[in-house]
Amino acid sequence: MSELALKIRTSFICTIPSAVVTQALAQAGADAVVIDQEHGAIGPEALHAMIASTAGTRCRPVVRVGKRDEAMVKLALDMGAAGIVFPQVRTAQEAAECVAMTRYPPRGTRGFGPFIGHSRWNVSFEDYLAKVGDTIVCNILIETKAAIENIEAICAVEGISALVLAPFDLSVELDCPGQFEDPSFLKAVEAFERATTAAKVPRSTLALTDEQVRSAIARGYAAVALGFDVLMLKNAAAVATGWARQA
Repeated sequence: MSELALKIRTSFICTIPSAVVTQALAQAGADAVVIDQEHGAIGPEALHAMIASTAGTRCRPVVRVGKRDEAMVKLALDMGAAGIVFPQVRTAQEAAECVAMTRYPPRGTRGFGPFIGHSRWNVSFEDYLAKVGDTIVCNILIETKAAIENIEAICAVEGISALVLAPFDLSVELDCPGQFEDPSFLKAVEAFERATTAAKVPRSTLALTDEQVRSAIARGYAAVALGFDVLMLKNAAAVATGWARQA
């Protein structure tokens, strides 16, 4: 695992196609922003602007791609992303393919062309491979029953930076949407935590309250995502409008 991956402890998930929002979250002190092209309204131009807006901060721009697609991964990395979060990974073979997309030959299949991305890292085009190429984060979302069933084999795949437990998706798959105390969900989480602990693979998850953050860290999660930008904005606006209505 890269040294860069070890530095990512907290993140926010960005669904709003805005460099201003991303820059504000980066300046707030997060170790990473996850720019969400799976569920967010983010195209290539906004993607580049959002990645670039983190320059000058300690925050790393990581991109959740819409699917396991080599073209999407290459574009995100060549825009200057520090890494990729891969959705809907169900098997060790799929996990290995994800790792390969983030690595240059002979270790992987990534095509070379960081004509834009090298500037985000304040290195020359010629130095990008040596100075940035091996630091790319490869995170795998664990969000399906199949992934839990194959979790030990997935943990054995070399090159994964972290496995990310996606509680909402996983609970929907287990037919208990949002019911995080349901026995089937708790059993799946236990299997995930047991396997990642045994394999010494860093794990991450979503934690939206102080209590959830403390619980995750106490249970050995190396990183937590603290919220979605659009929901944080909406919730703050709802609170503010409540003040006026009560006045």
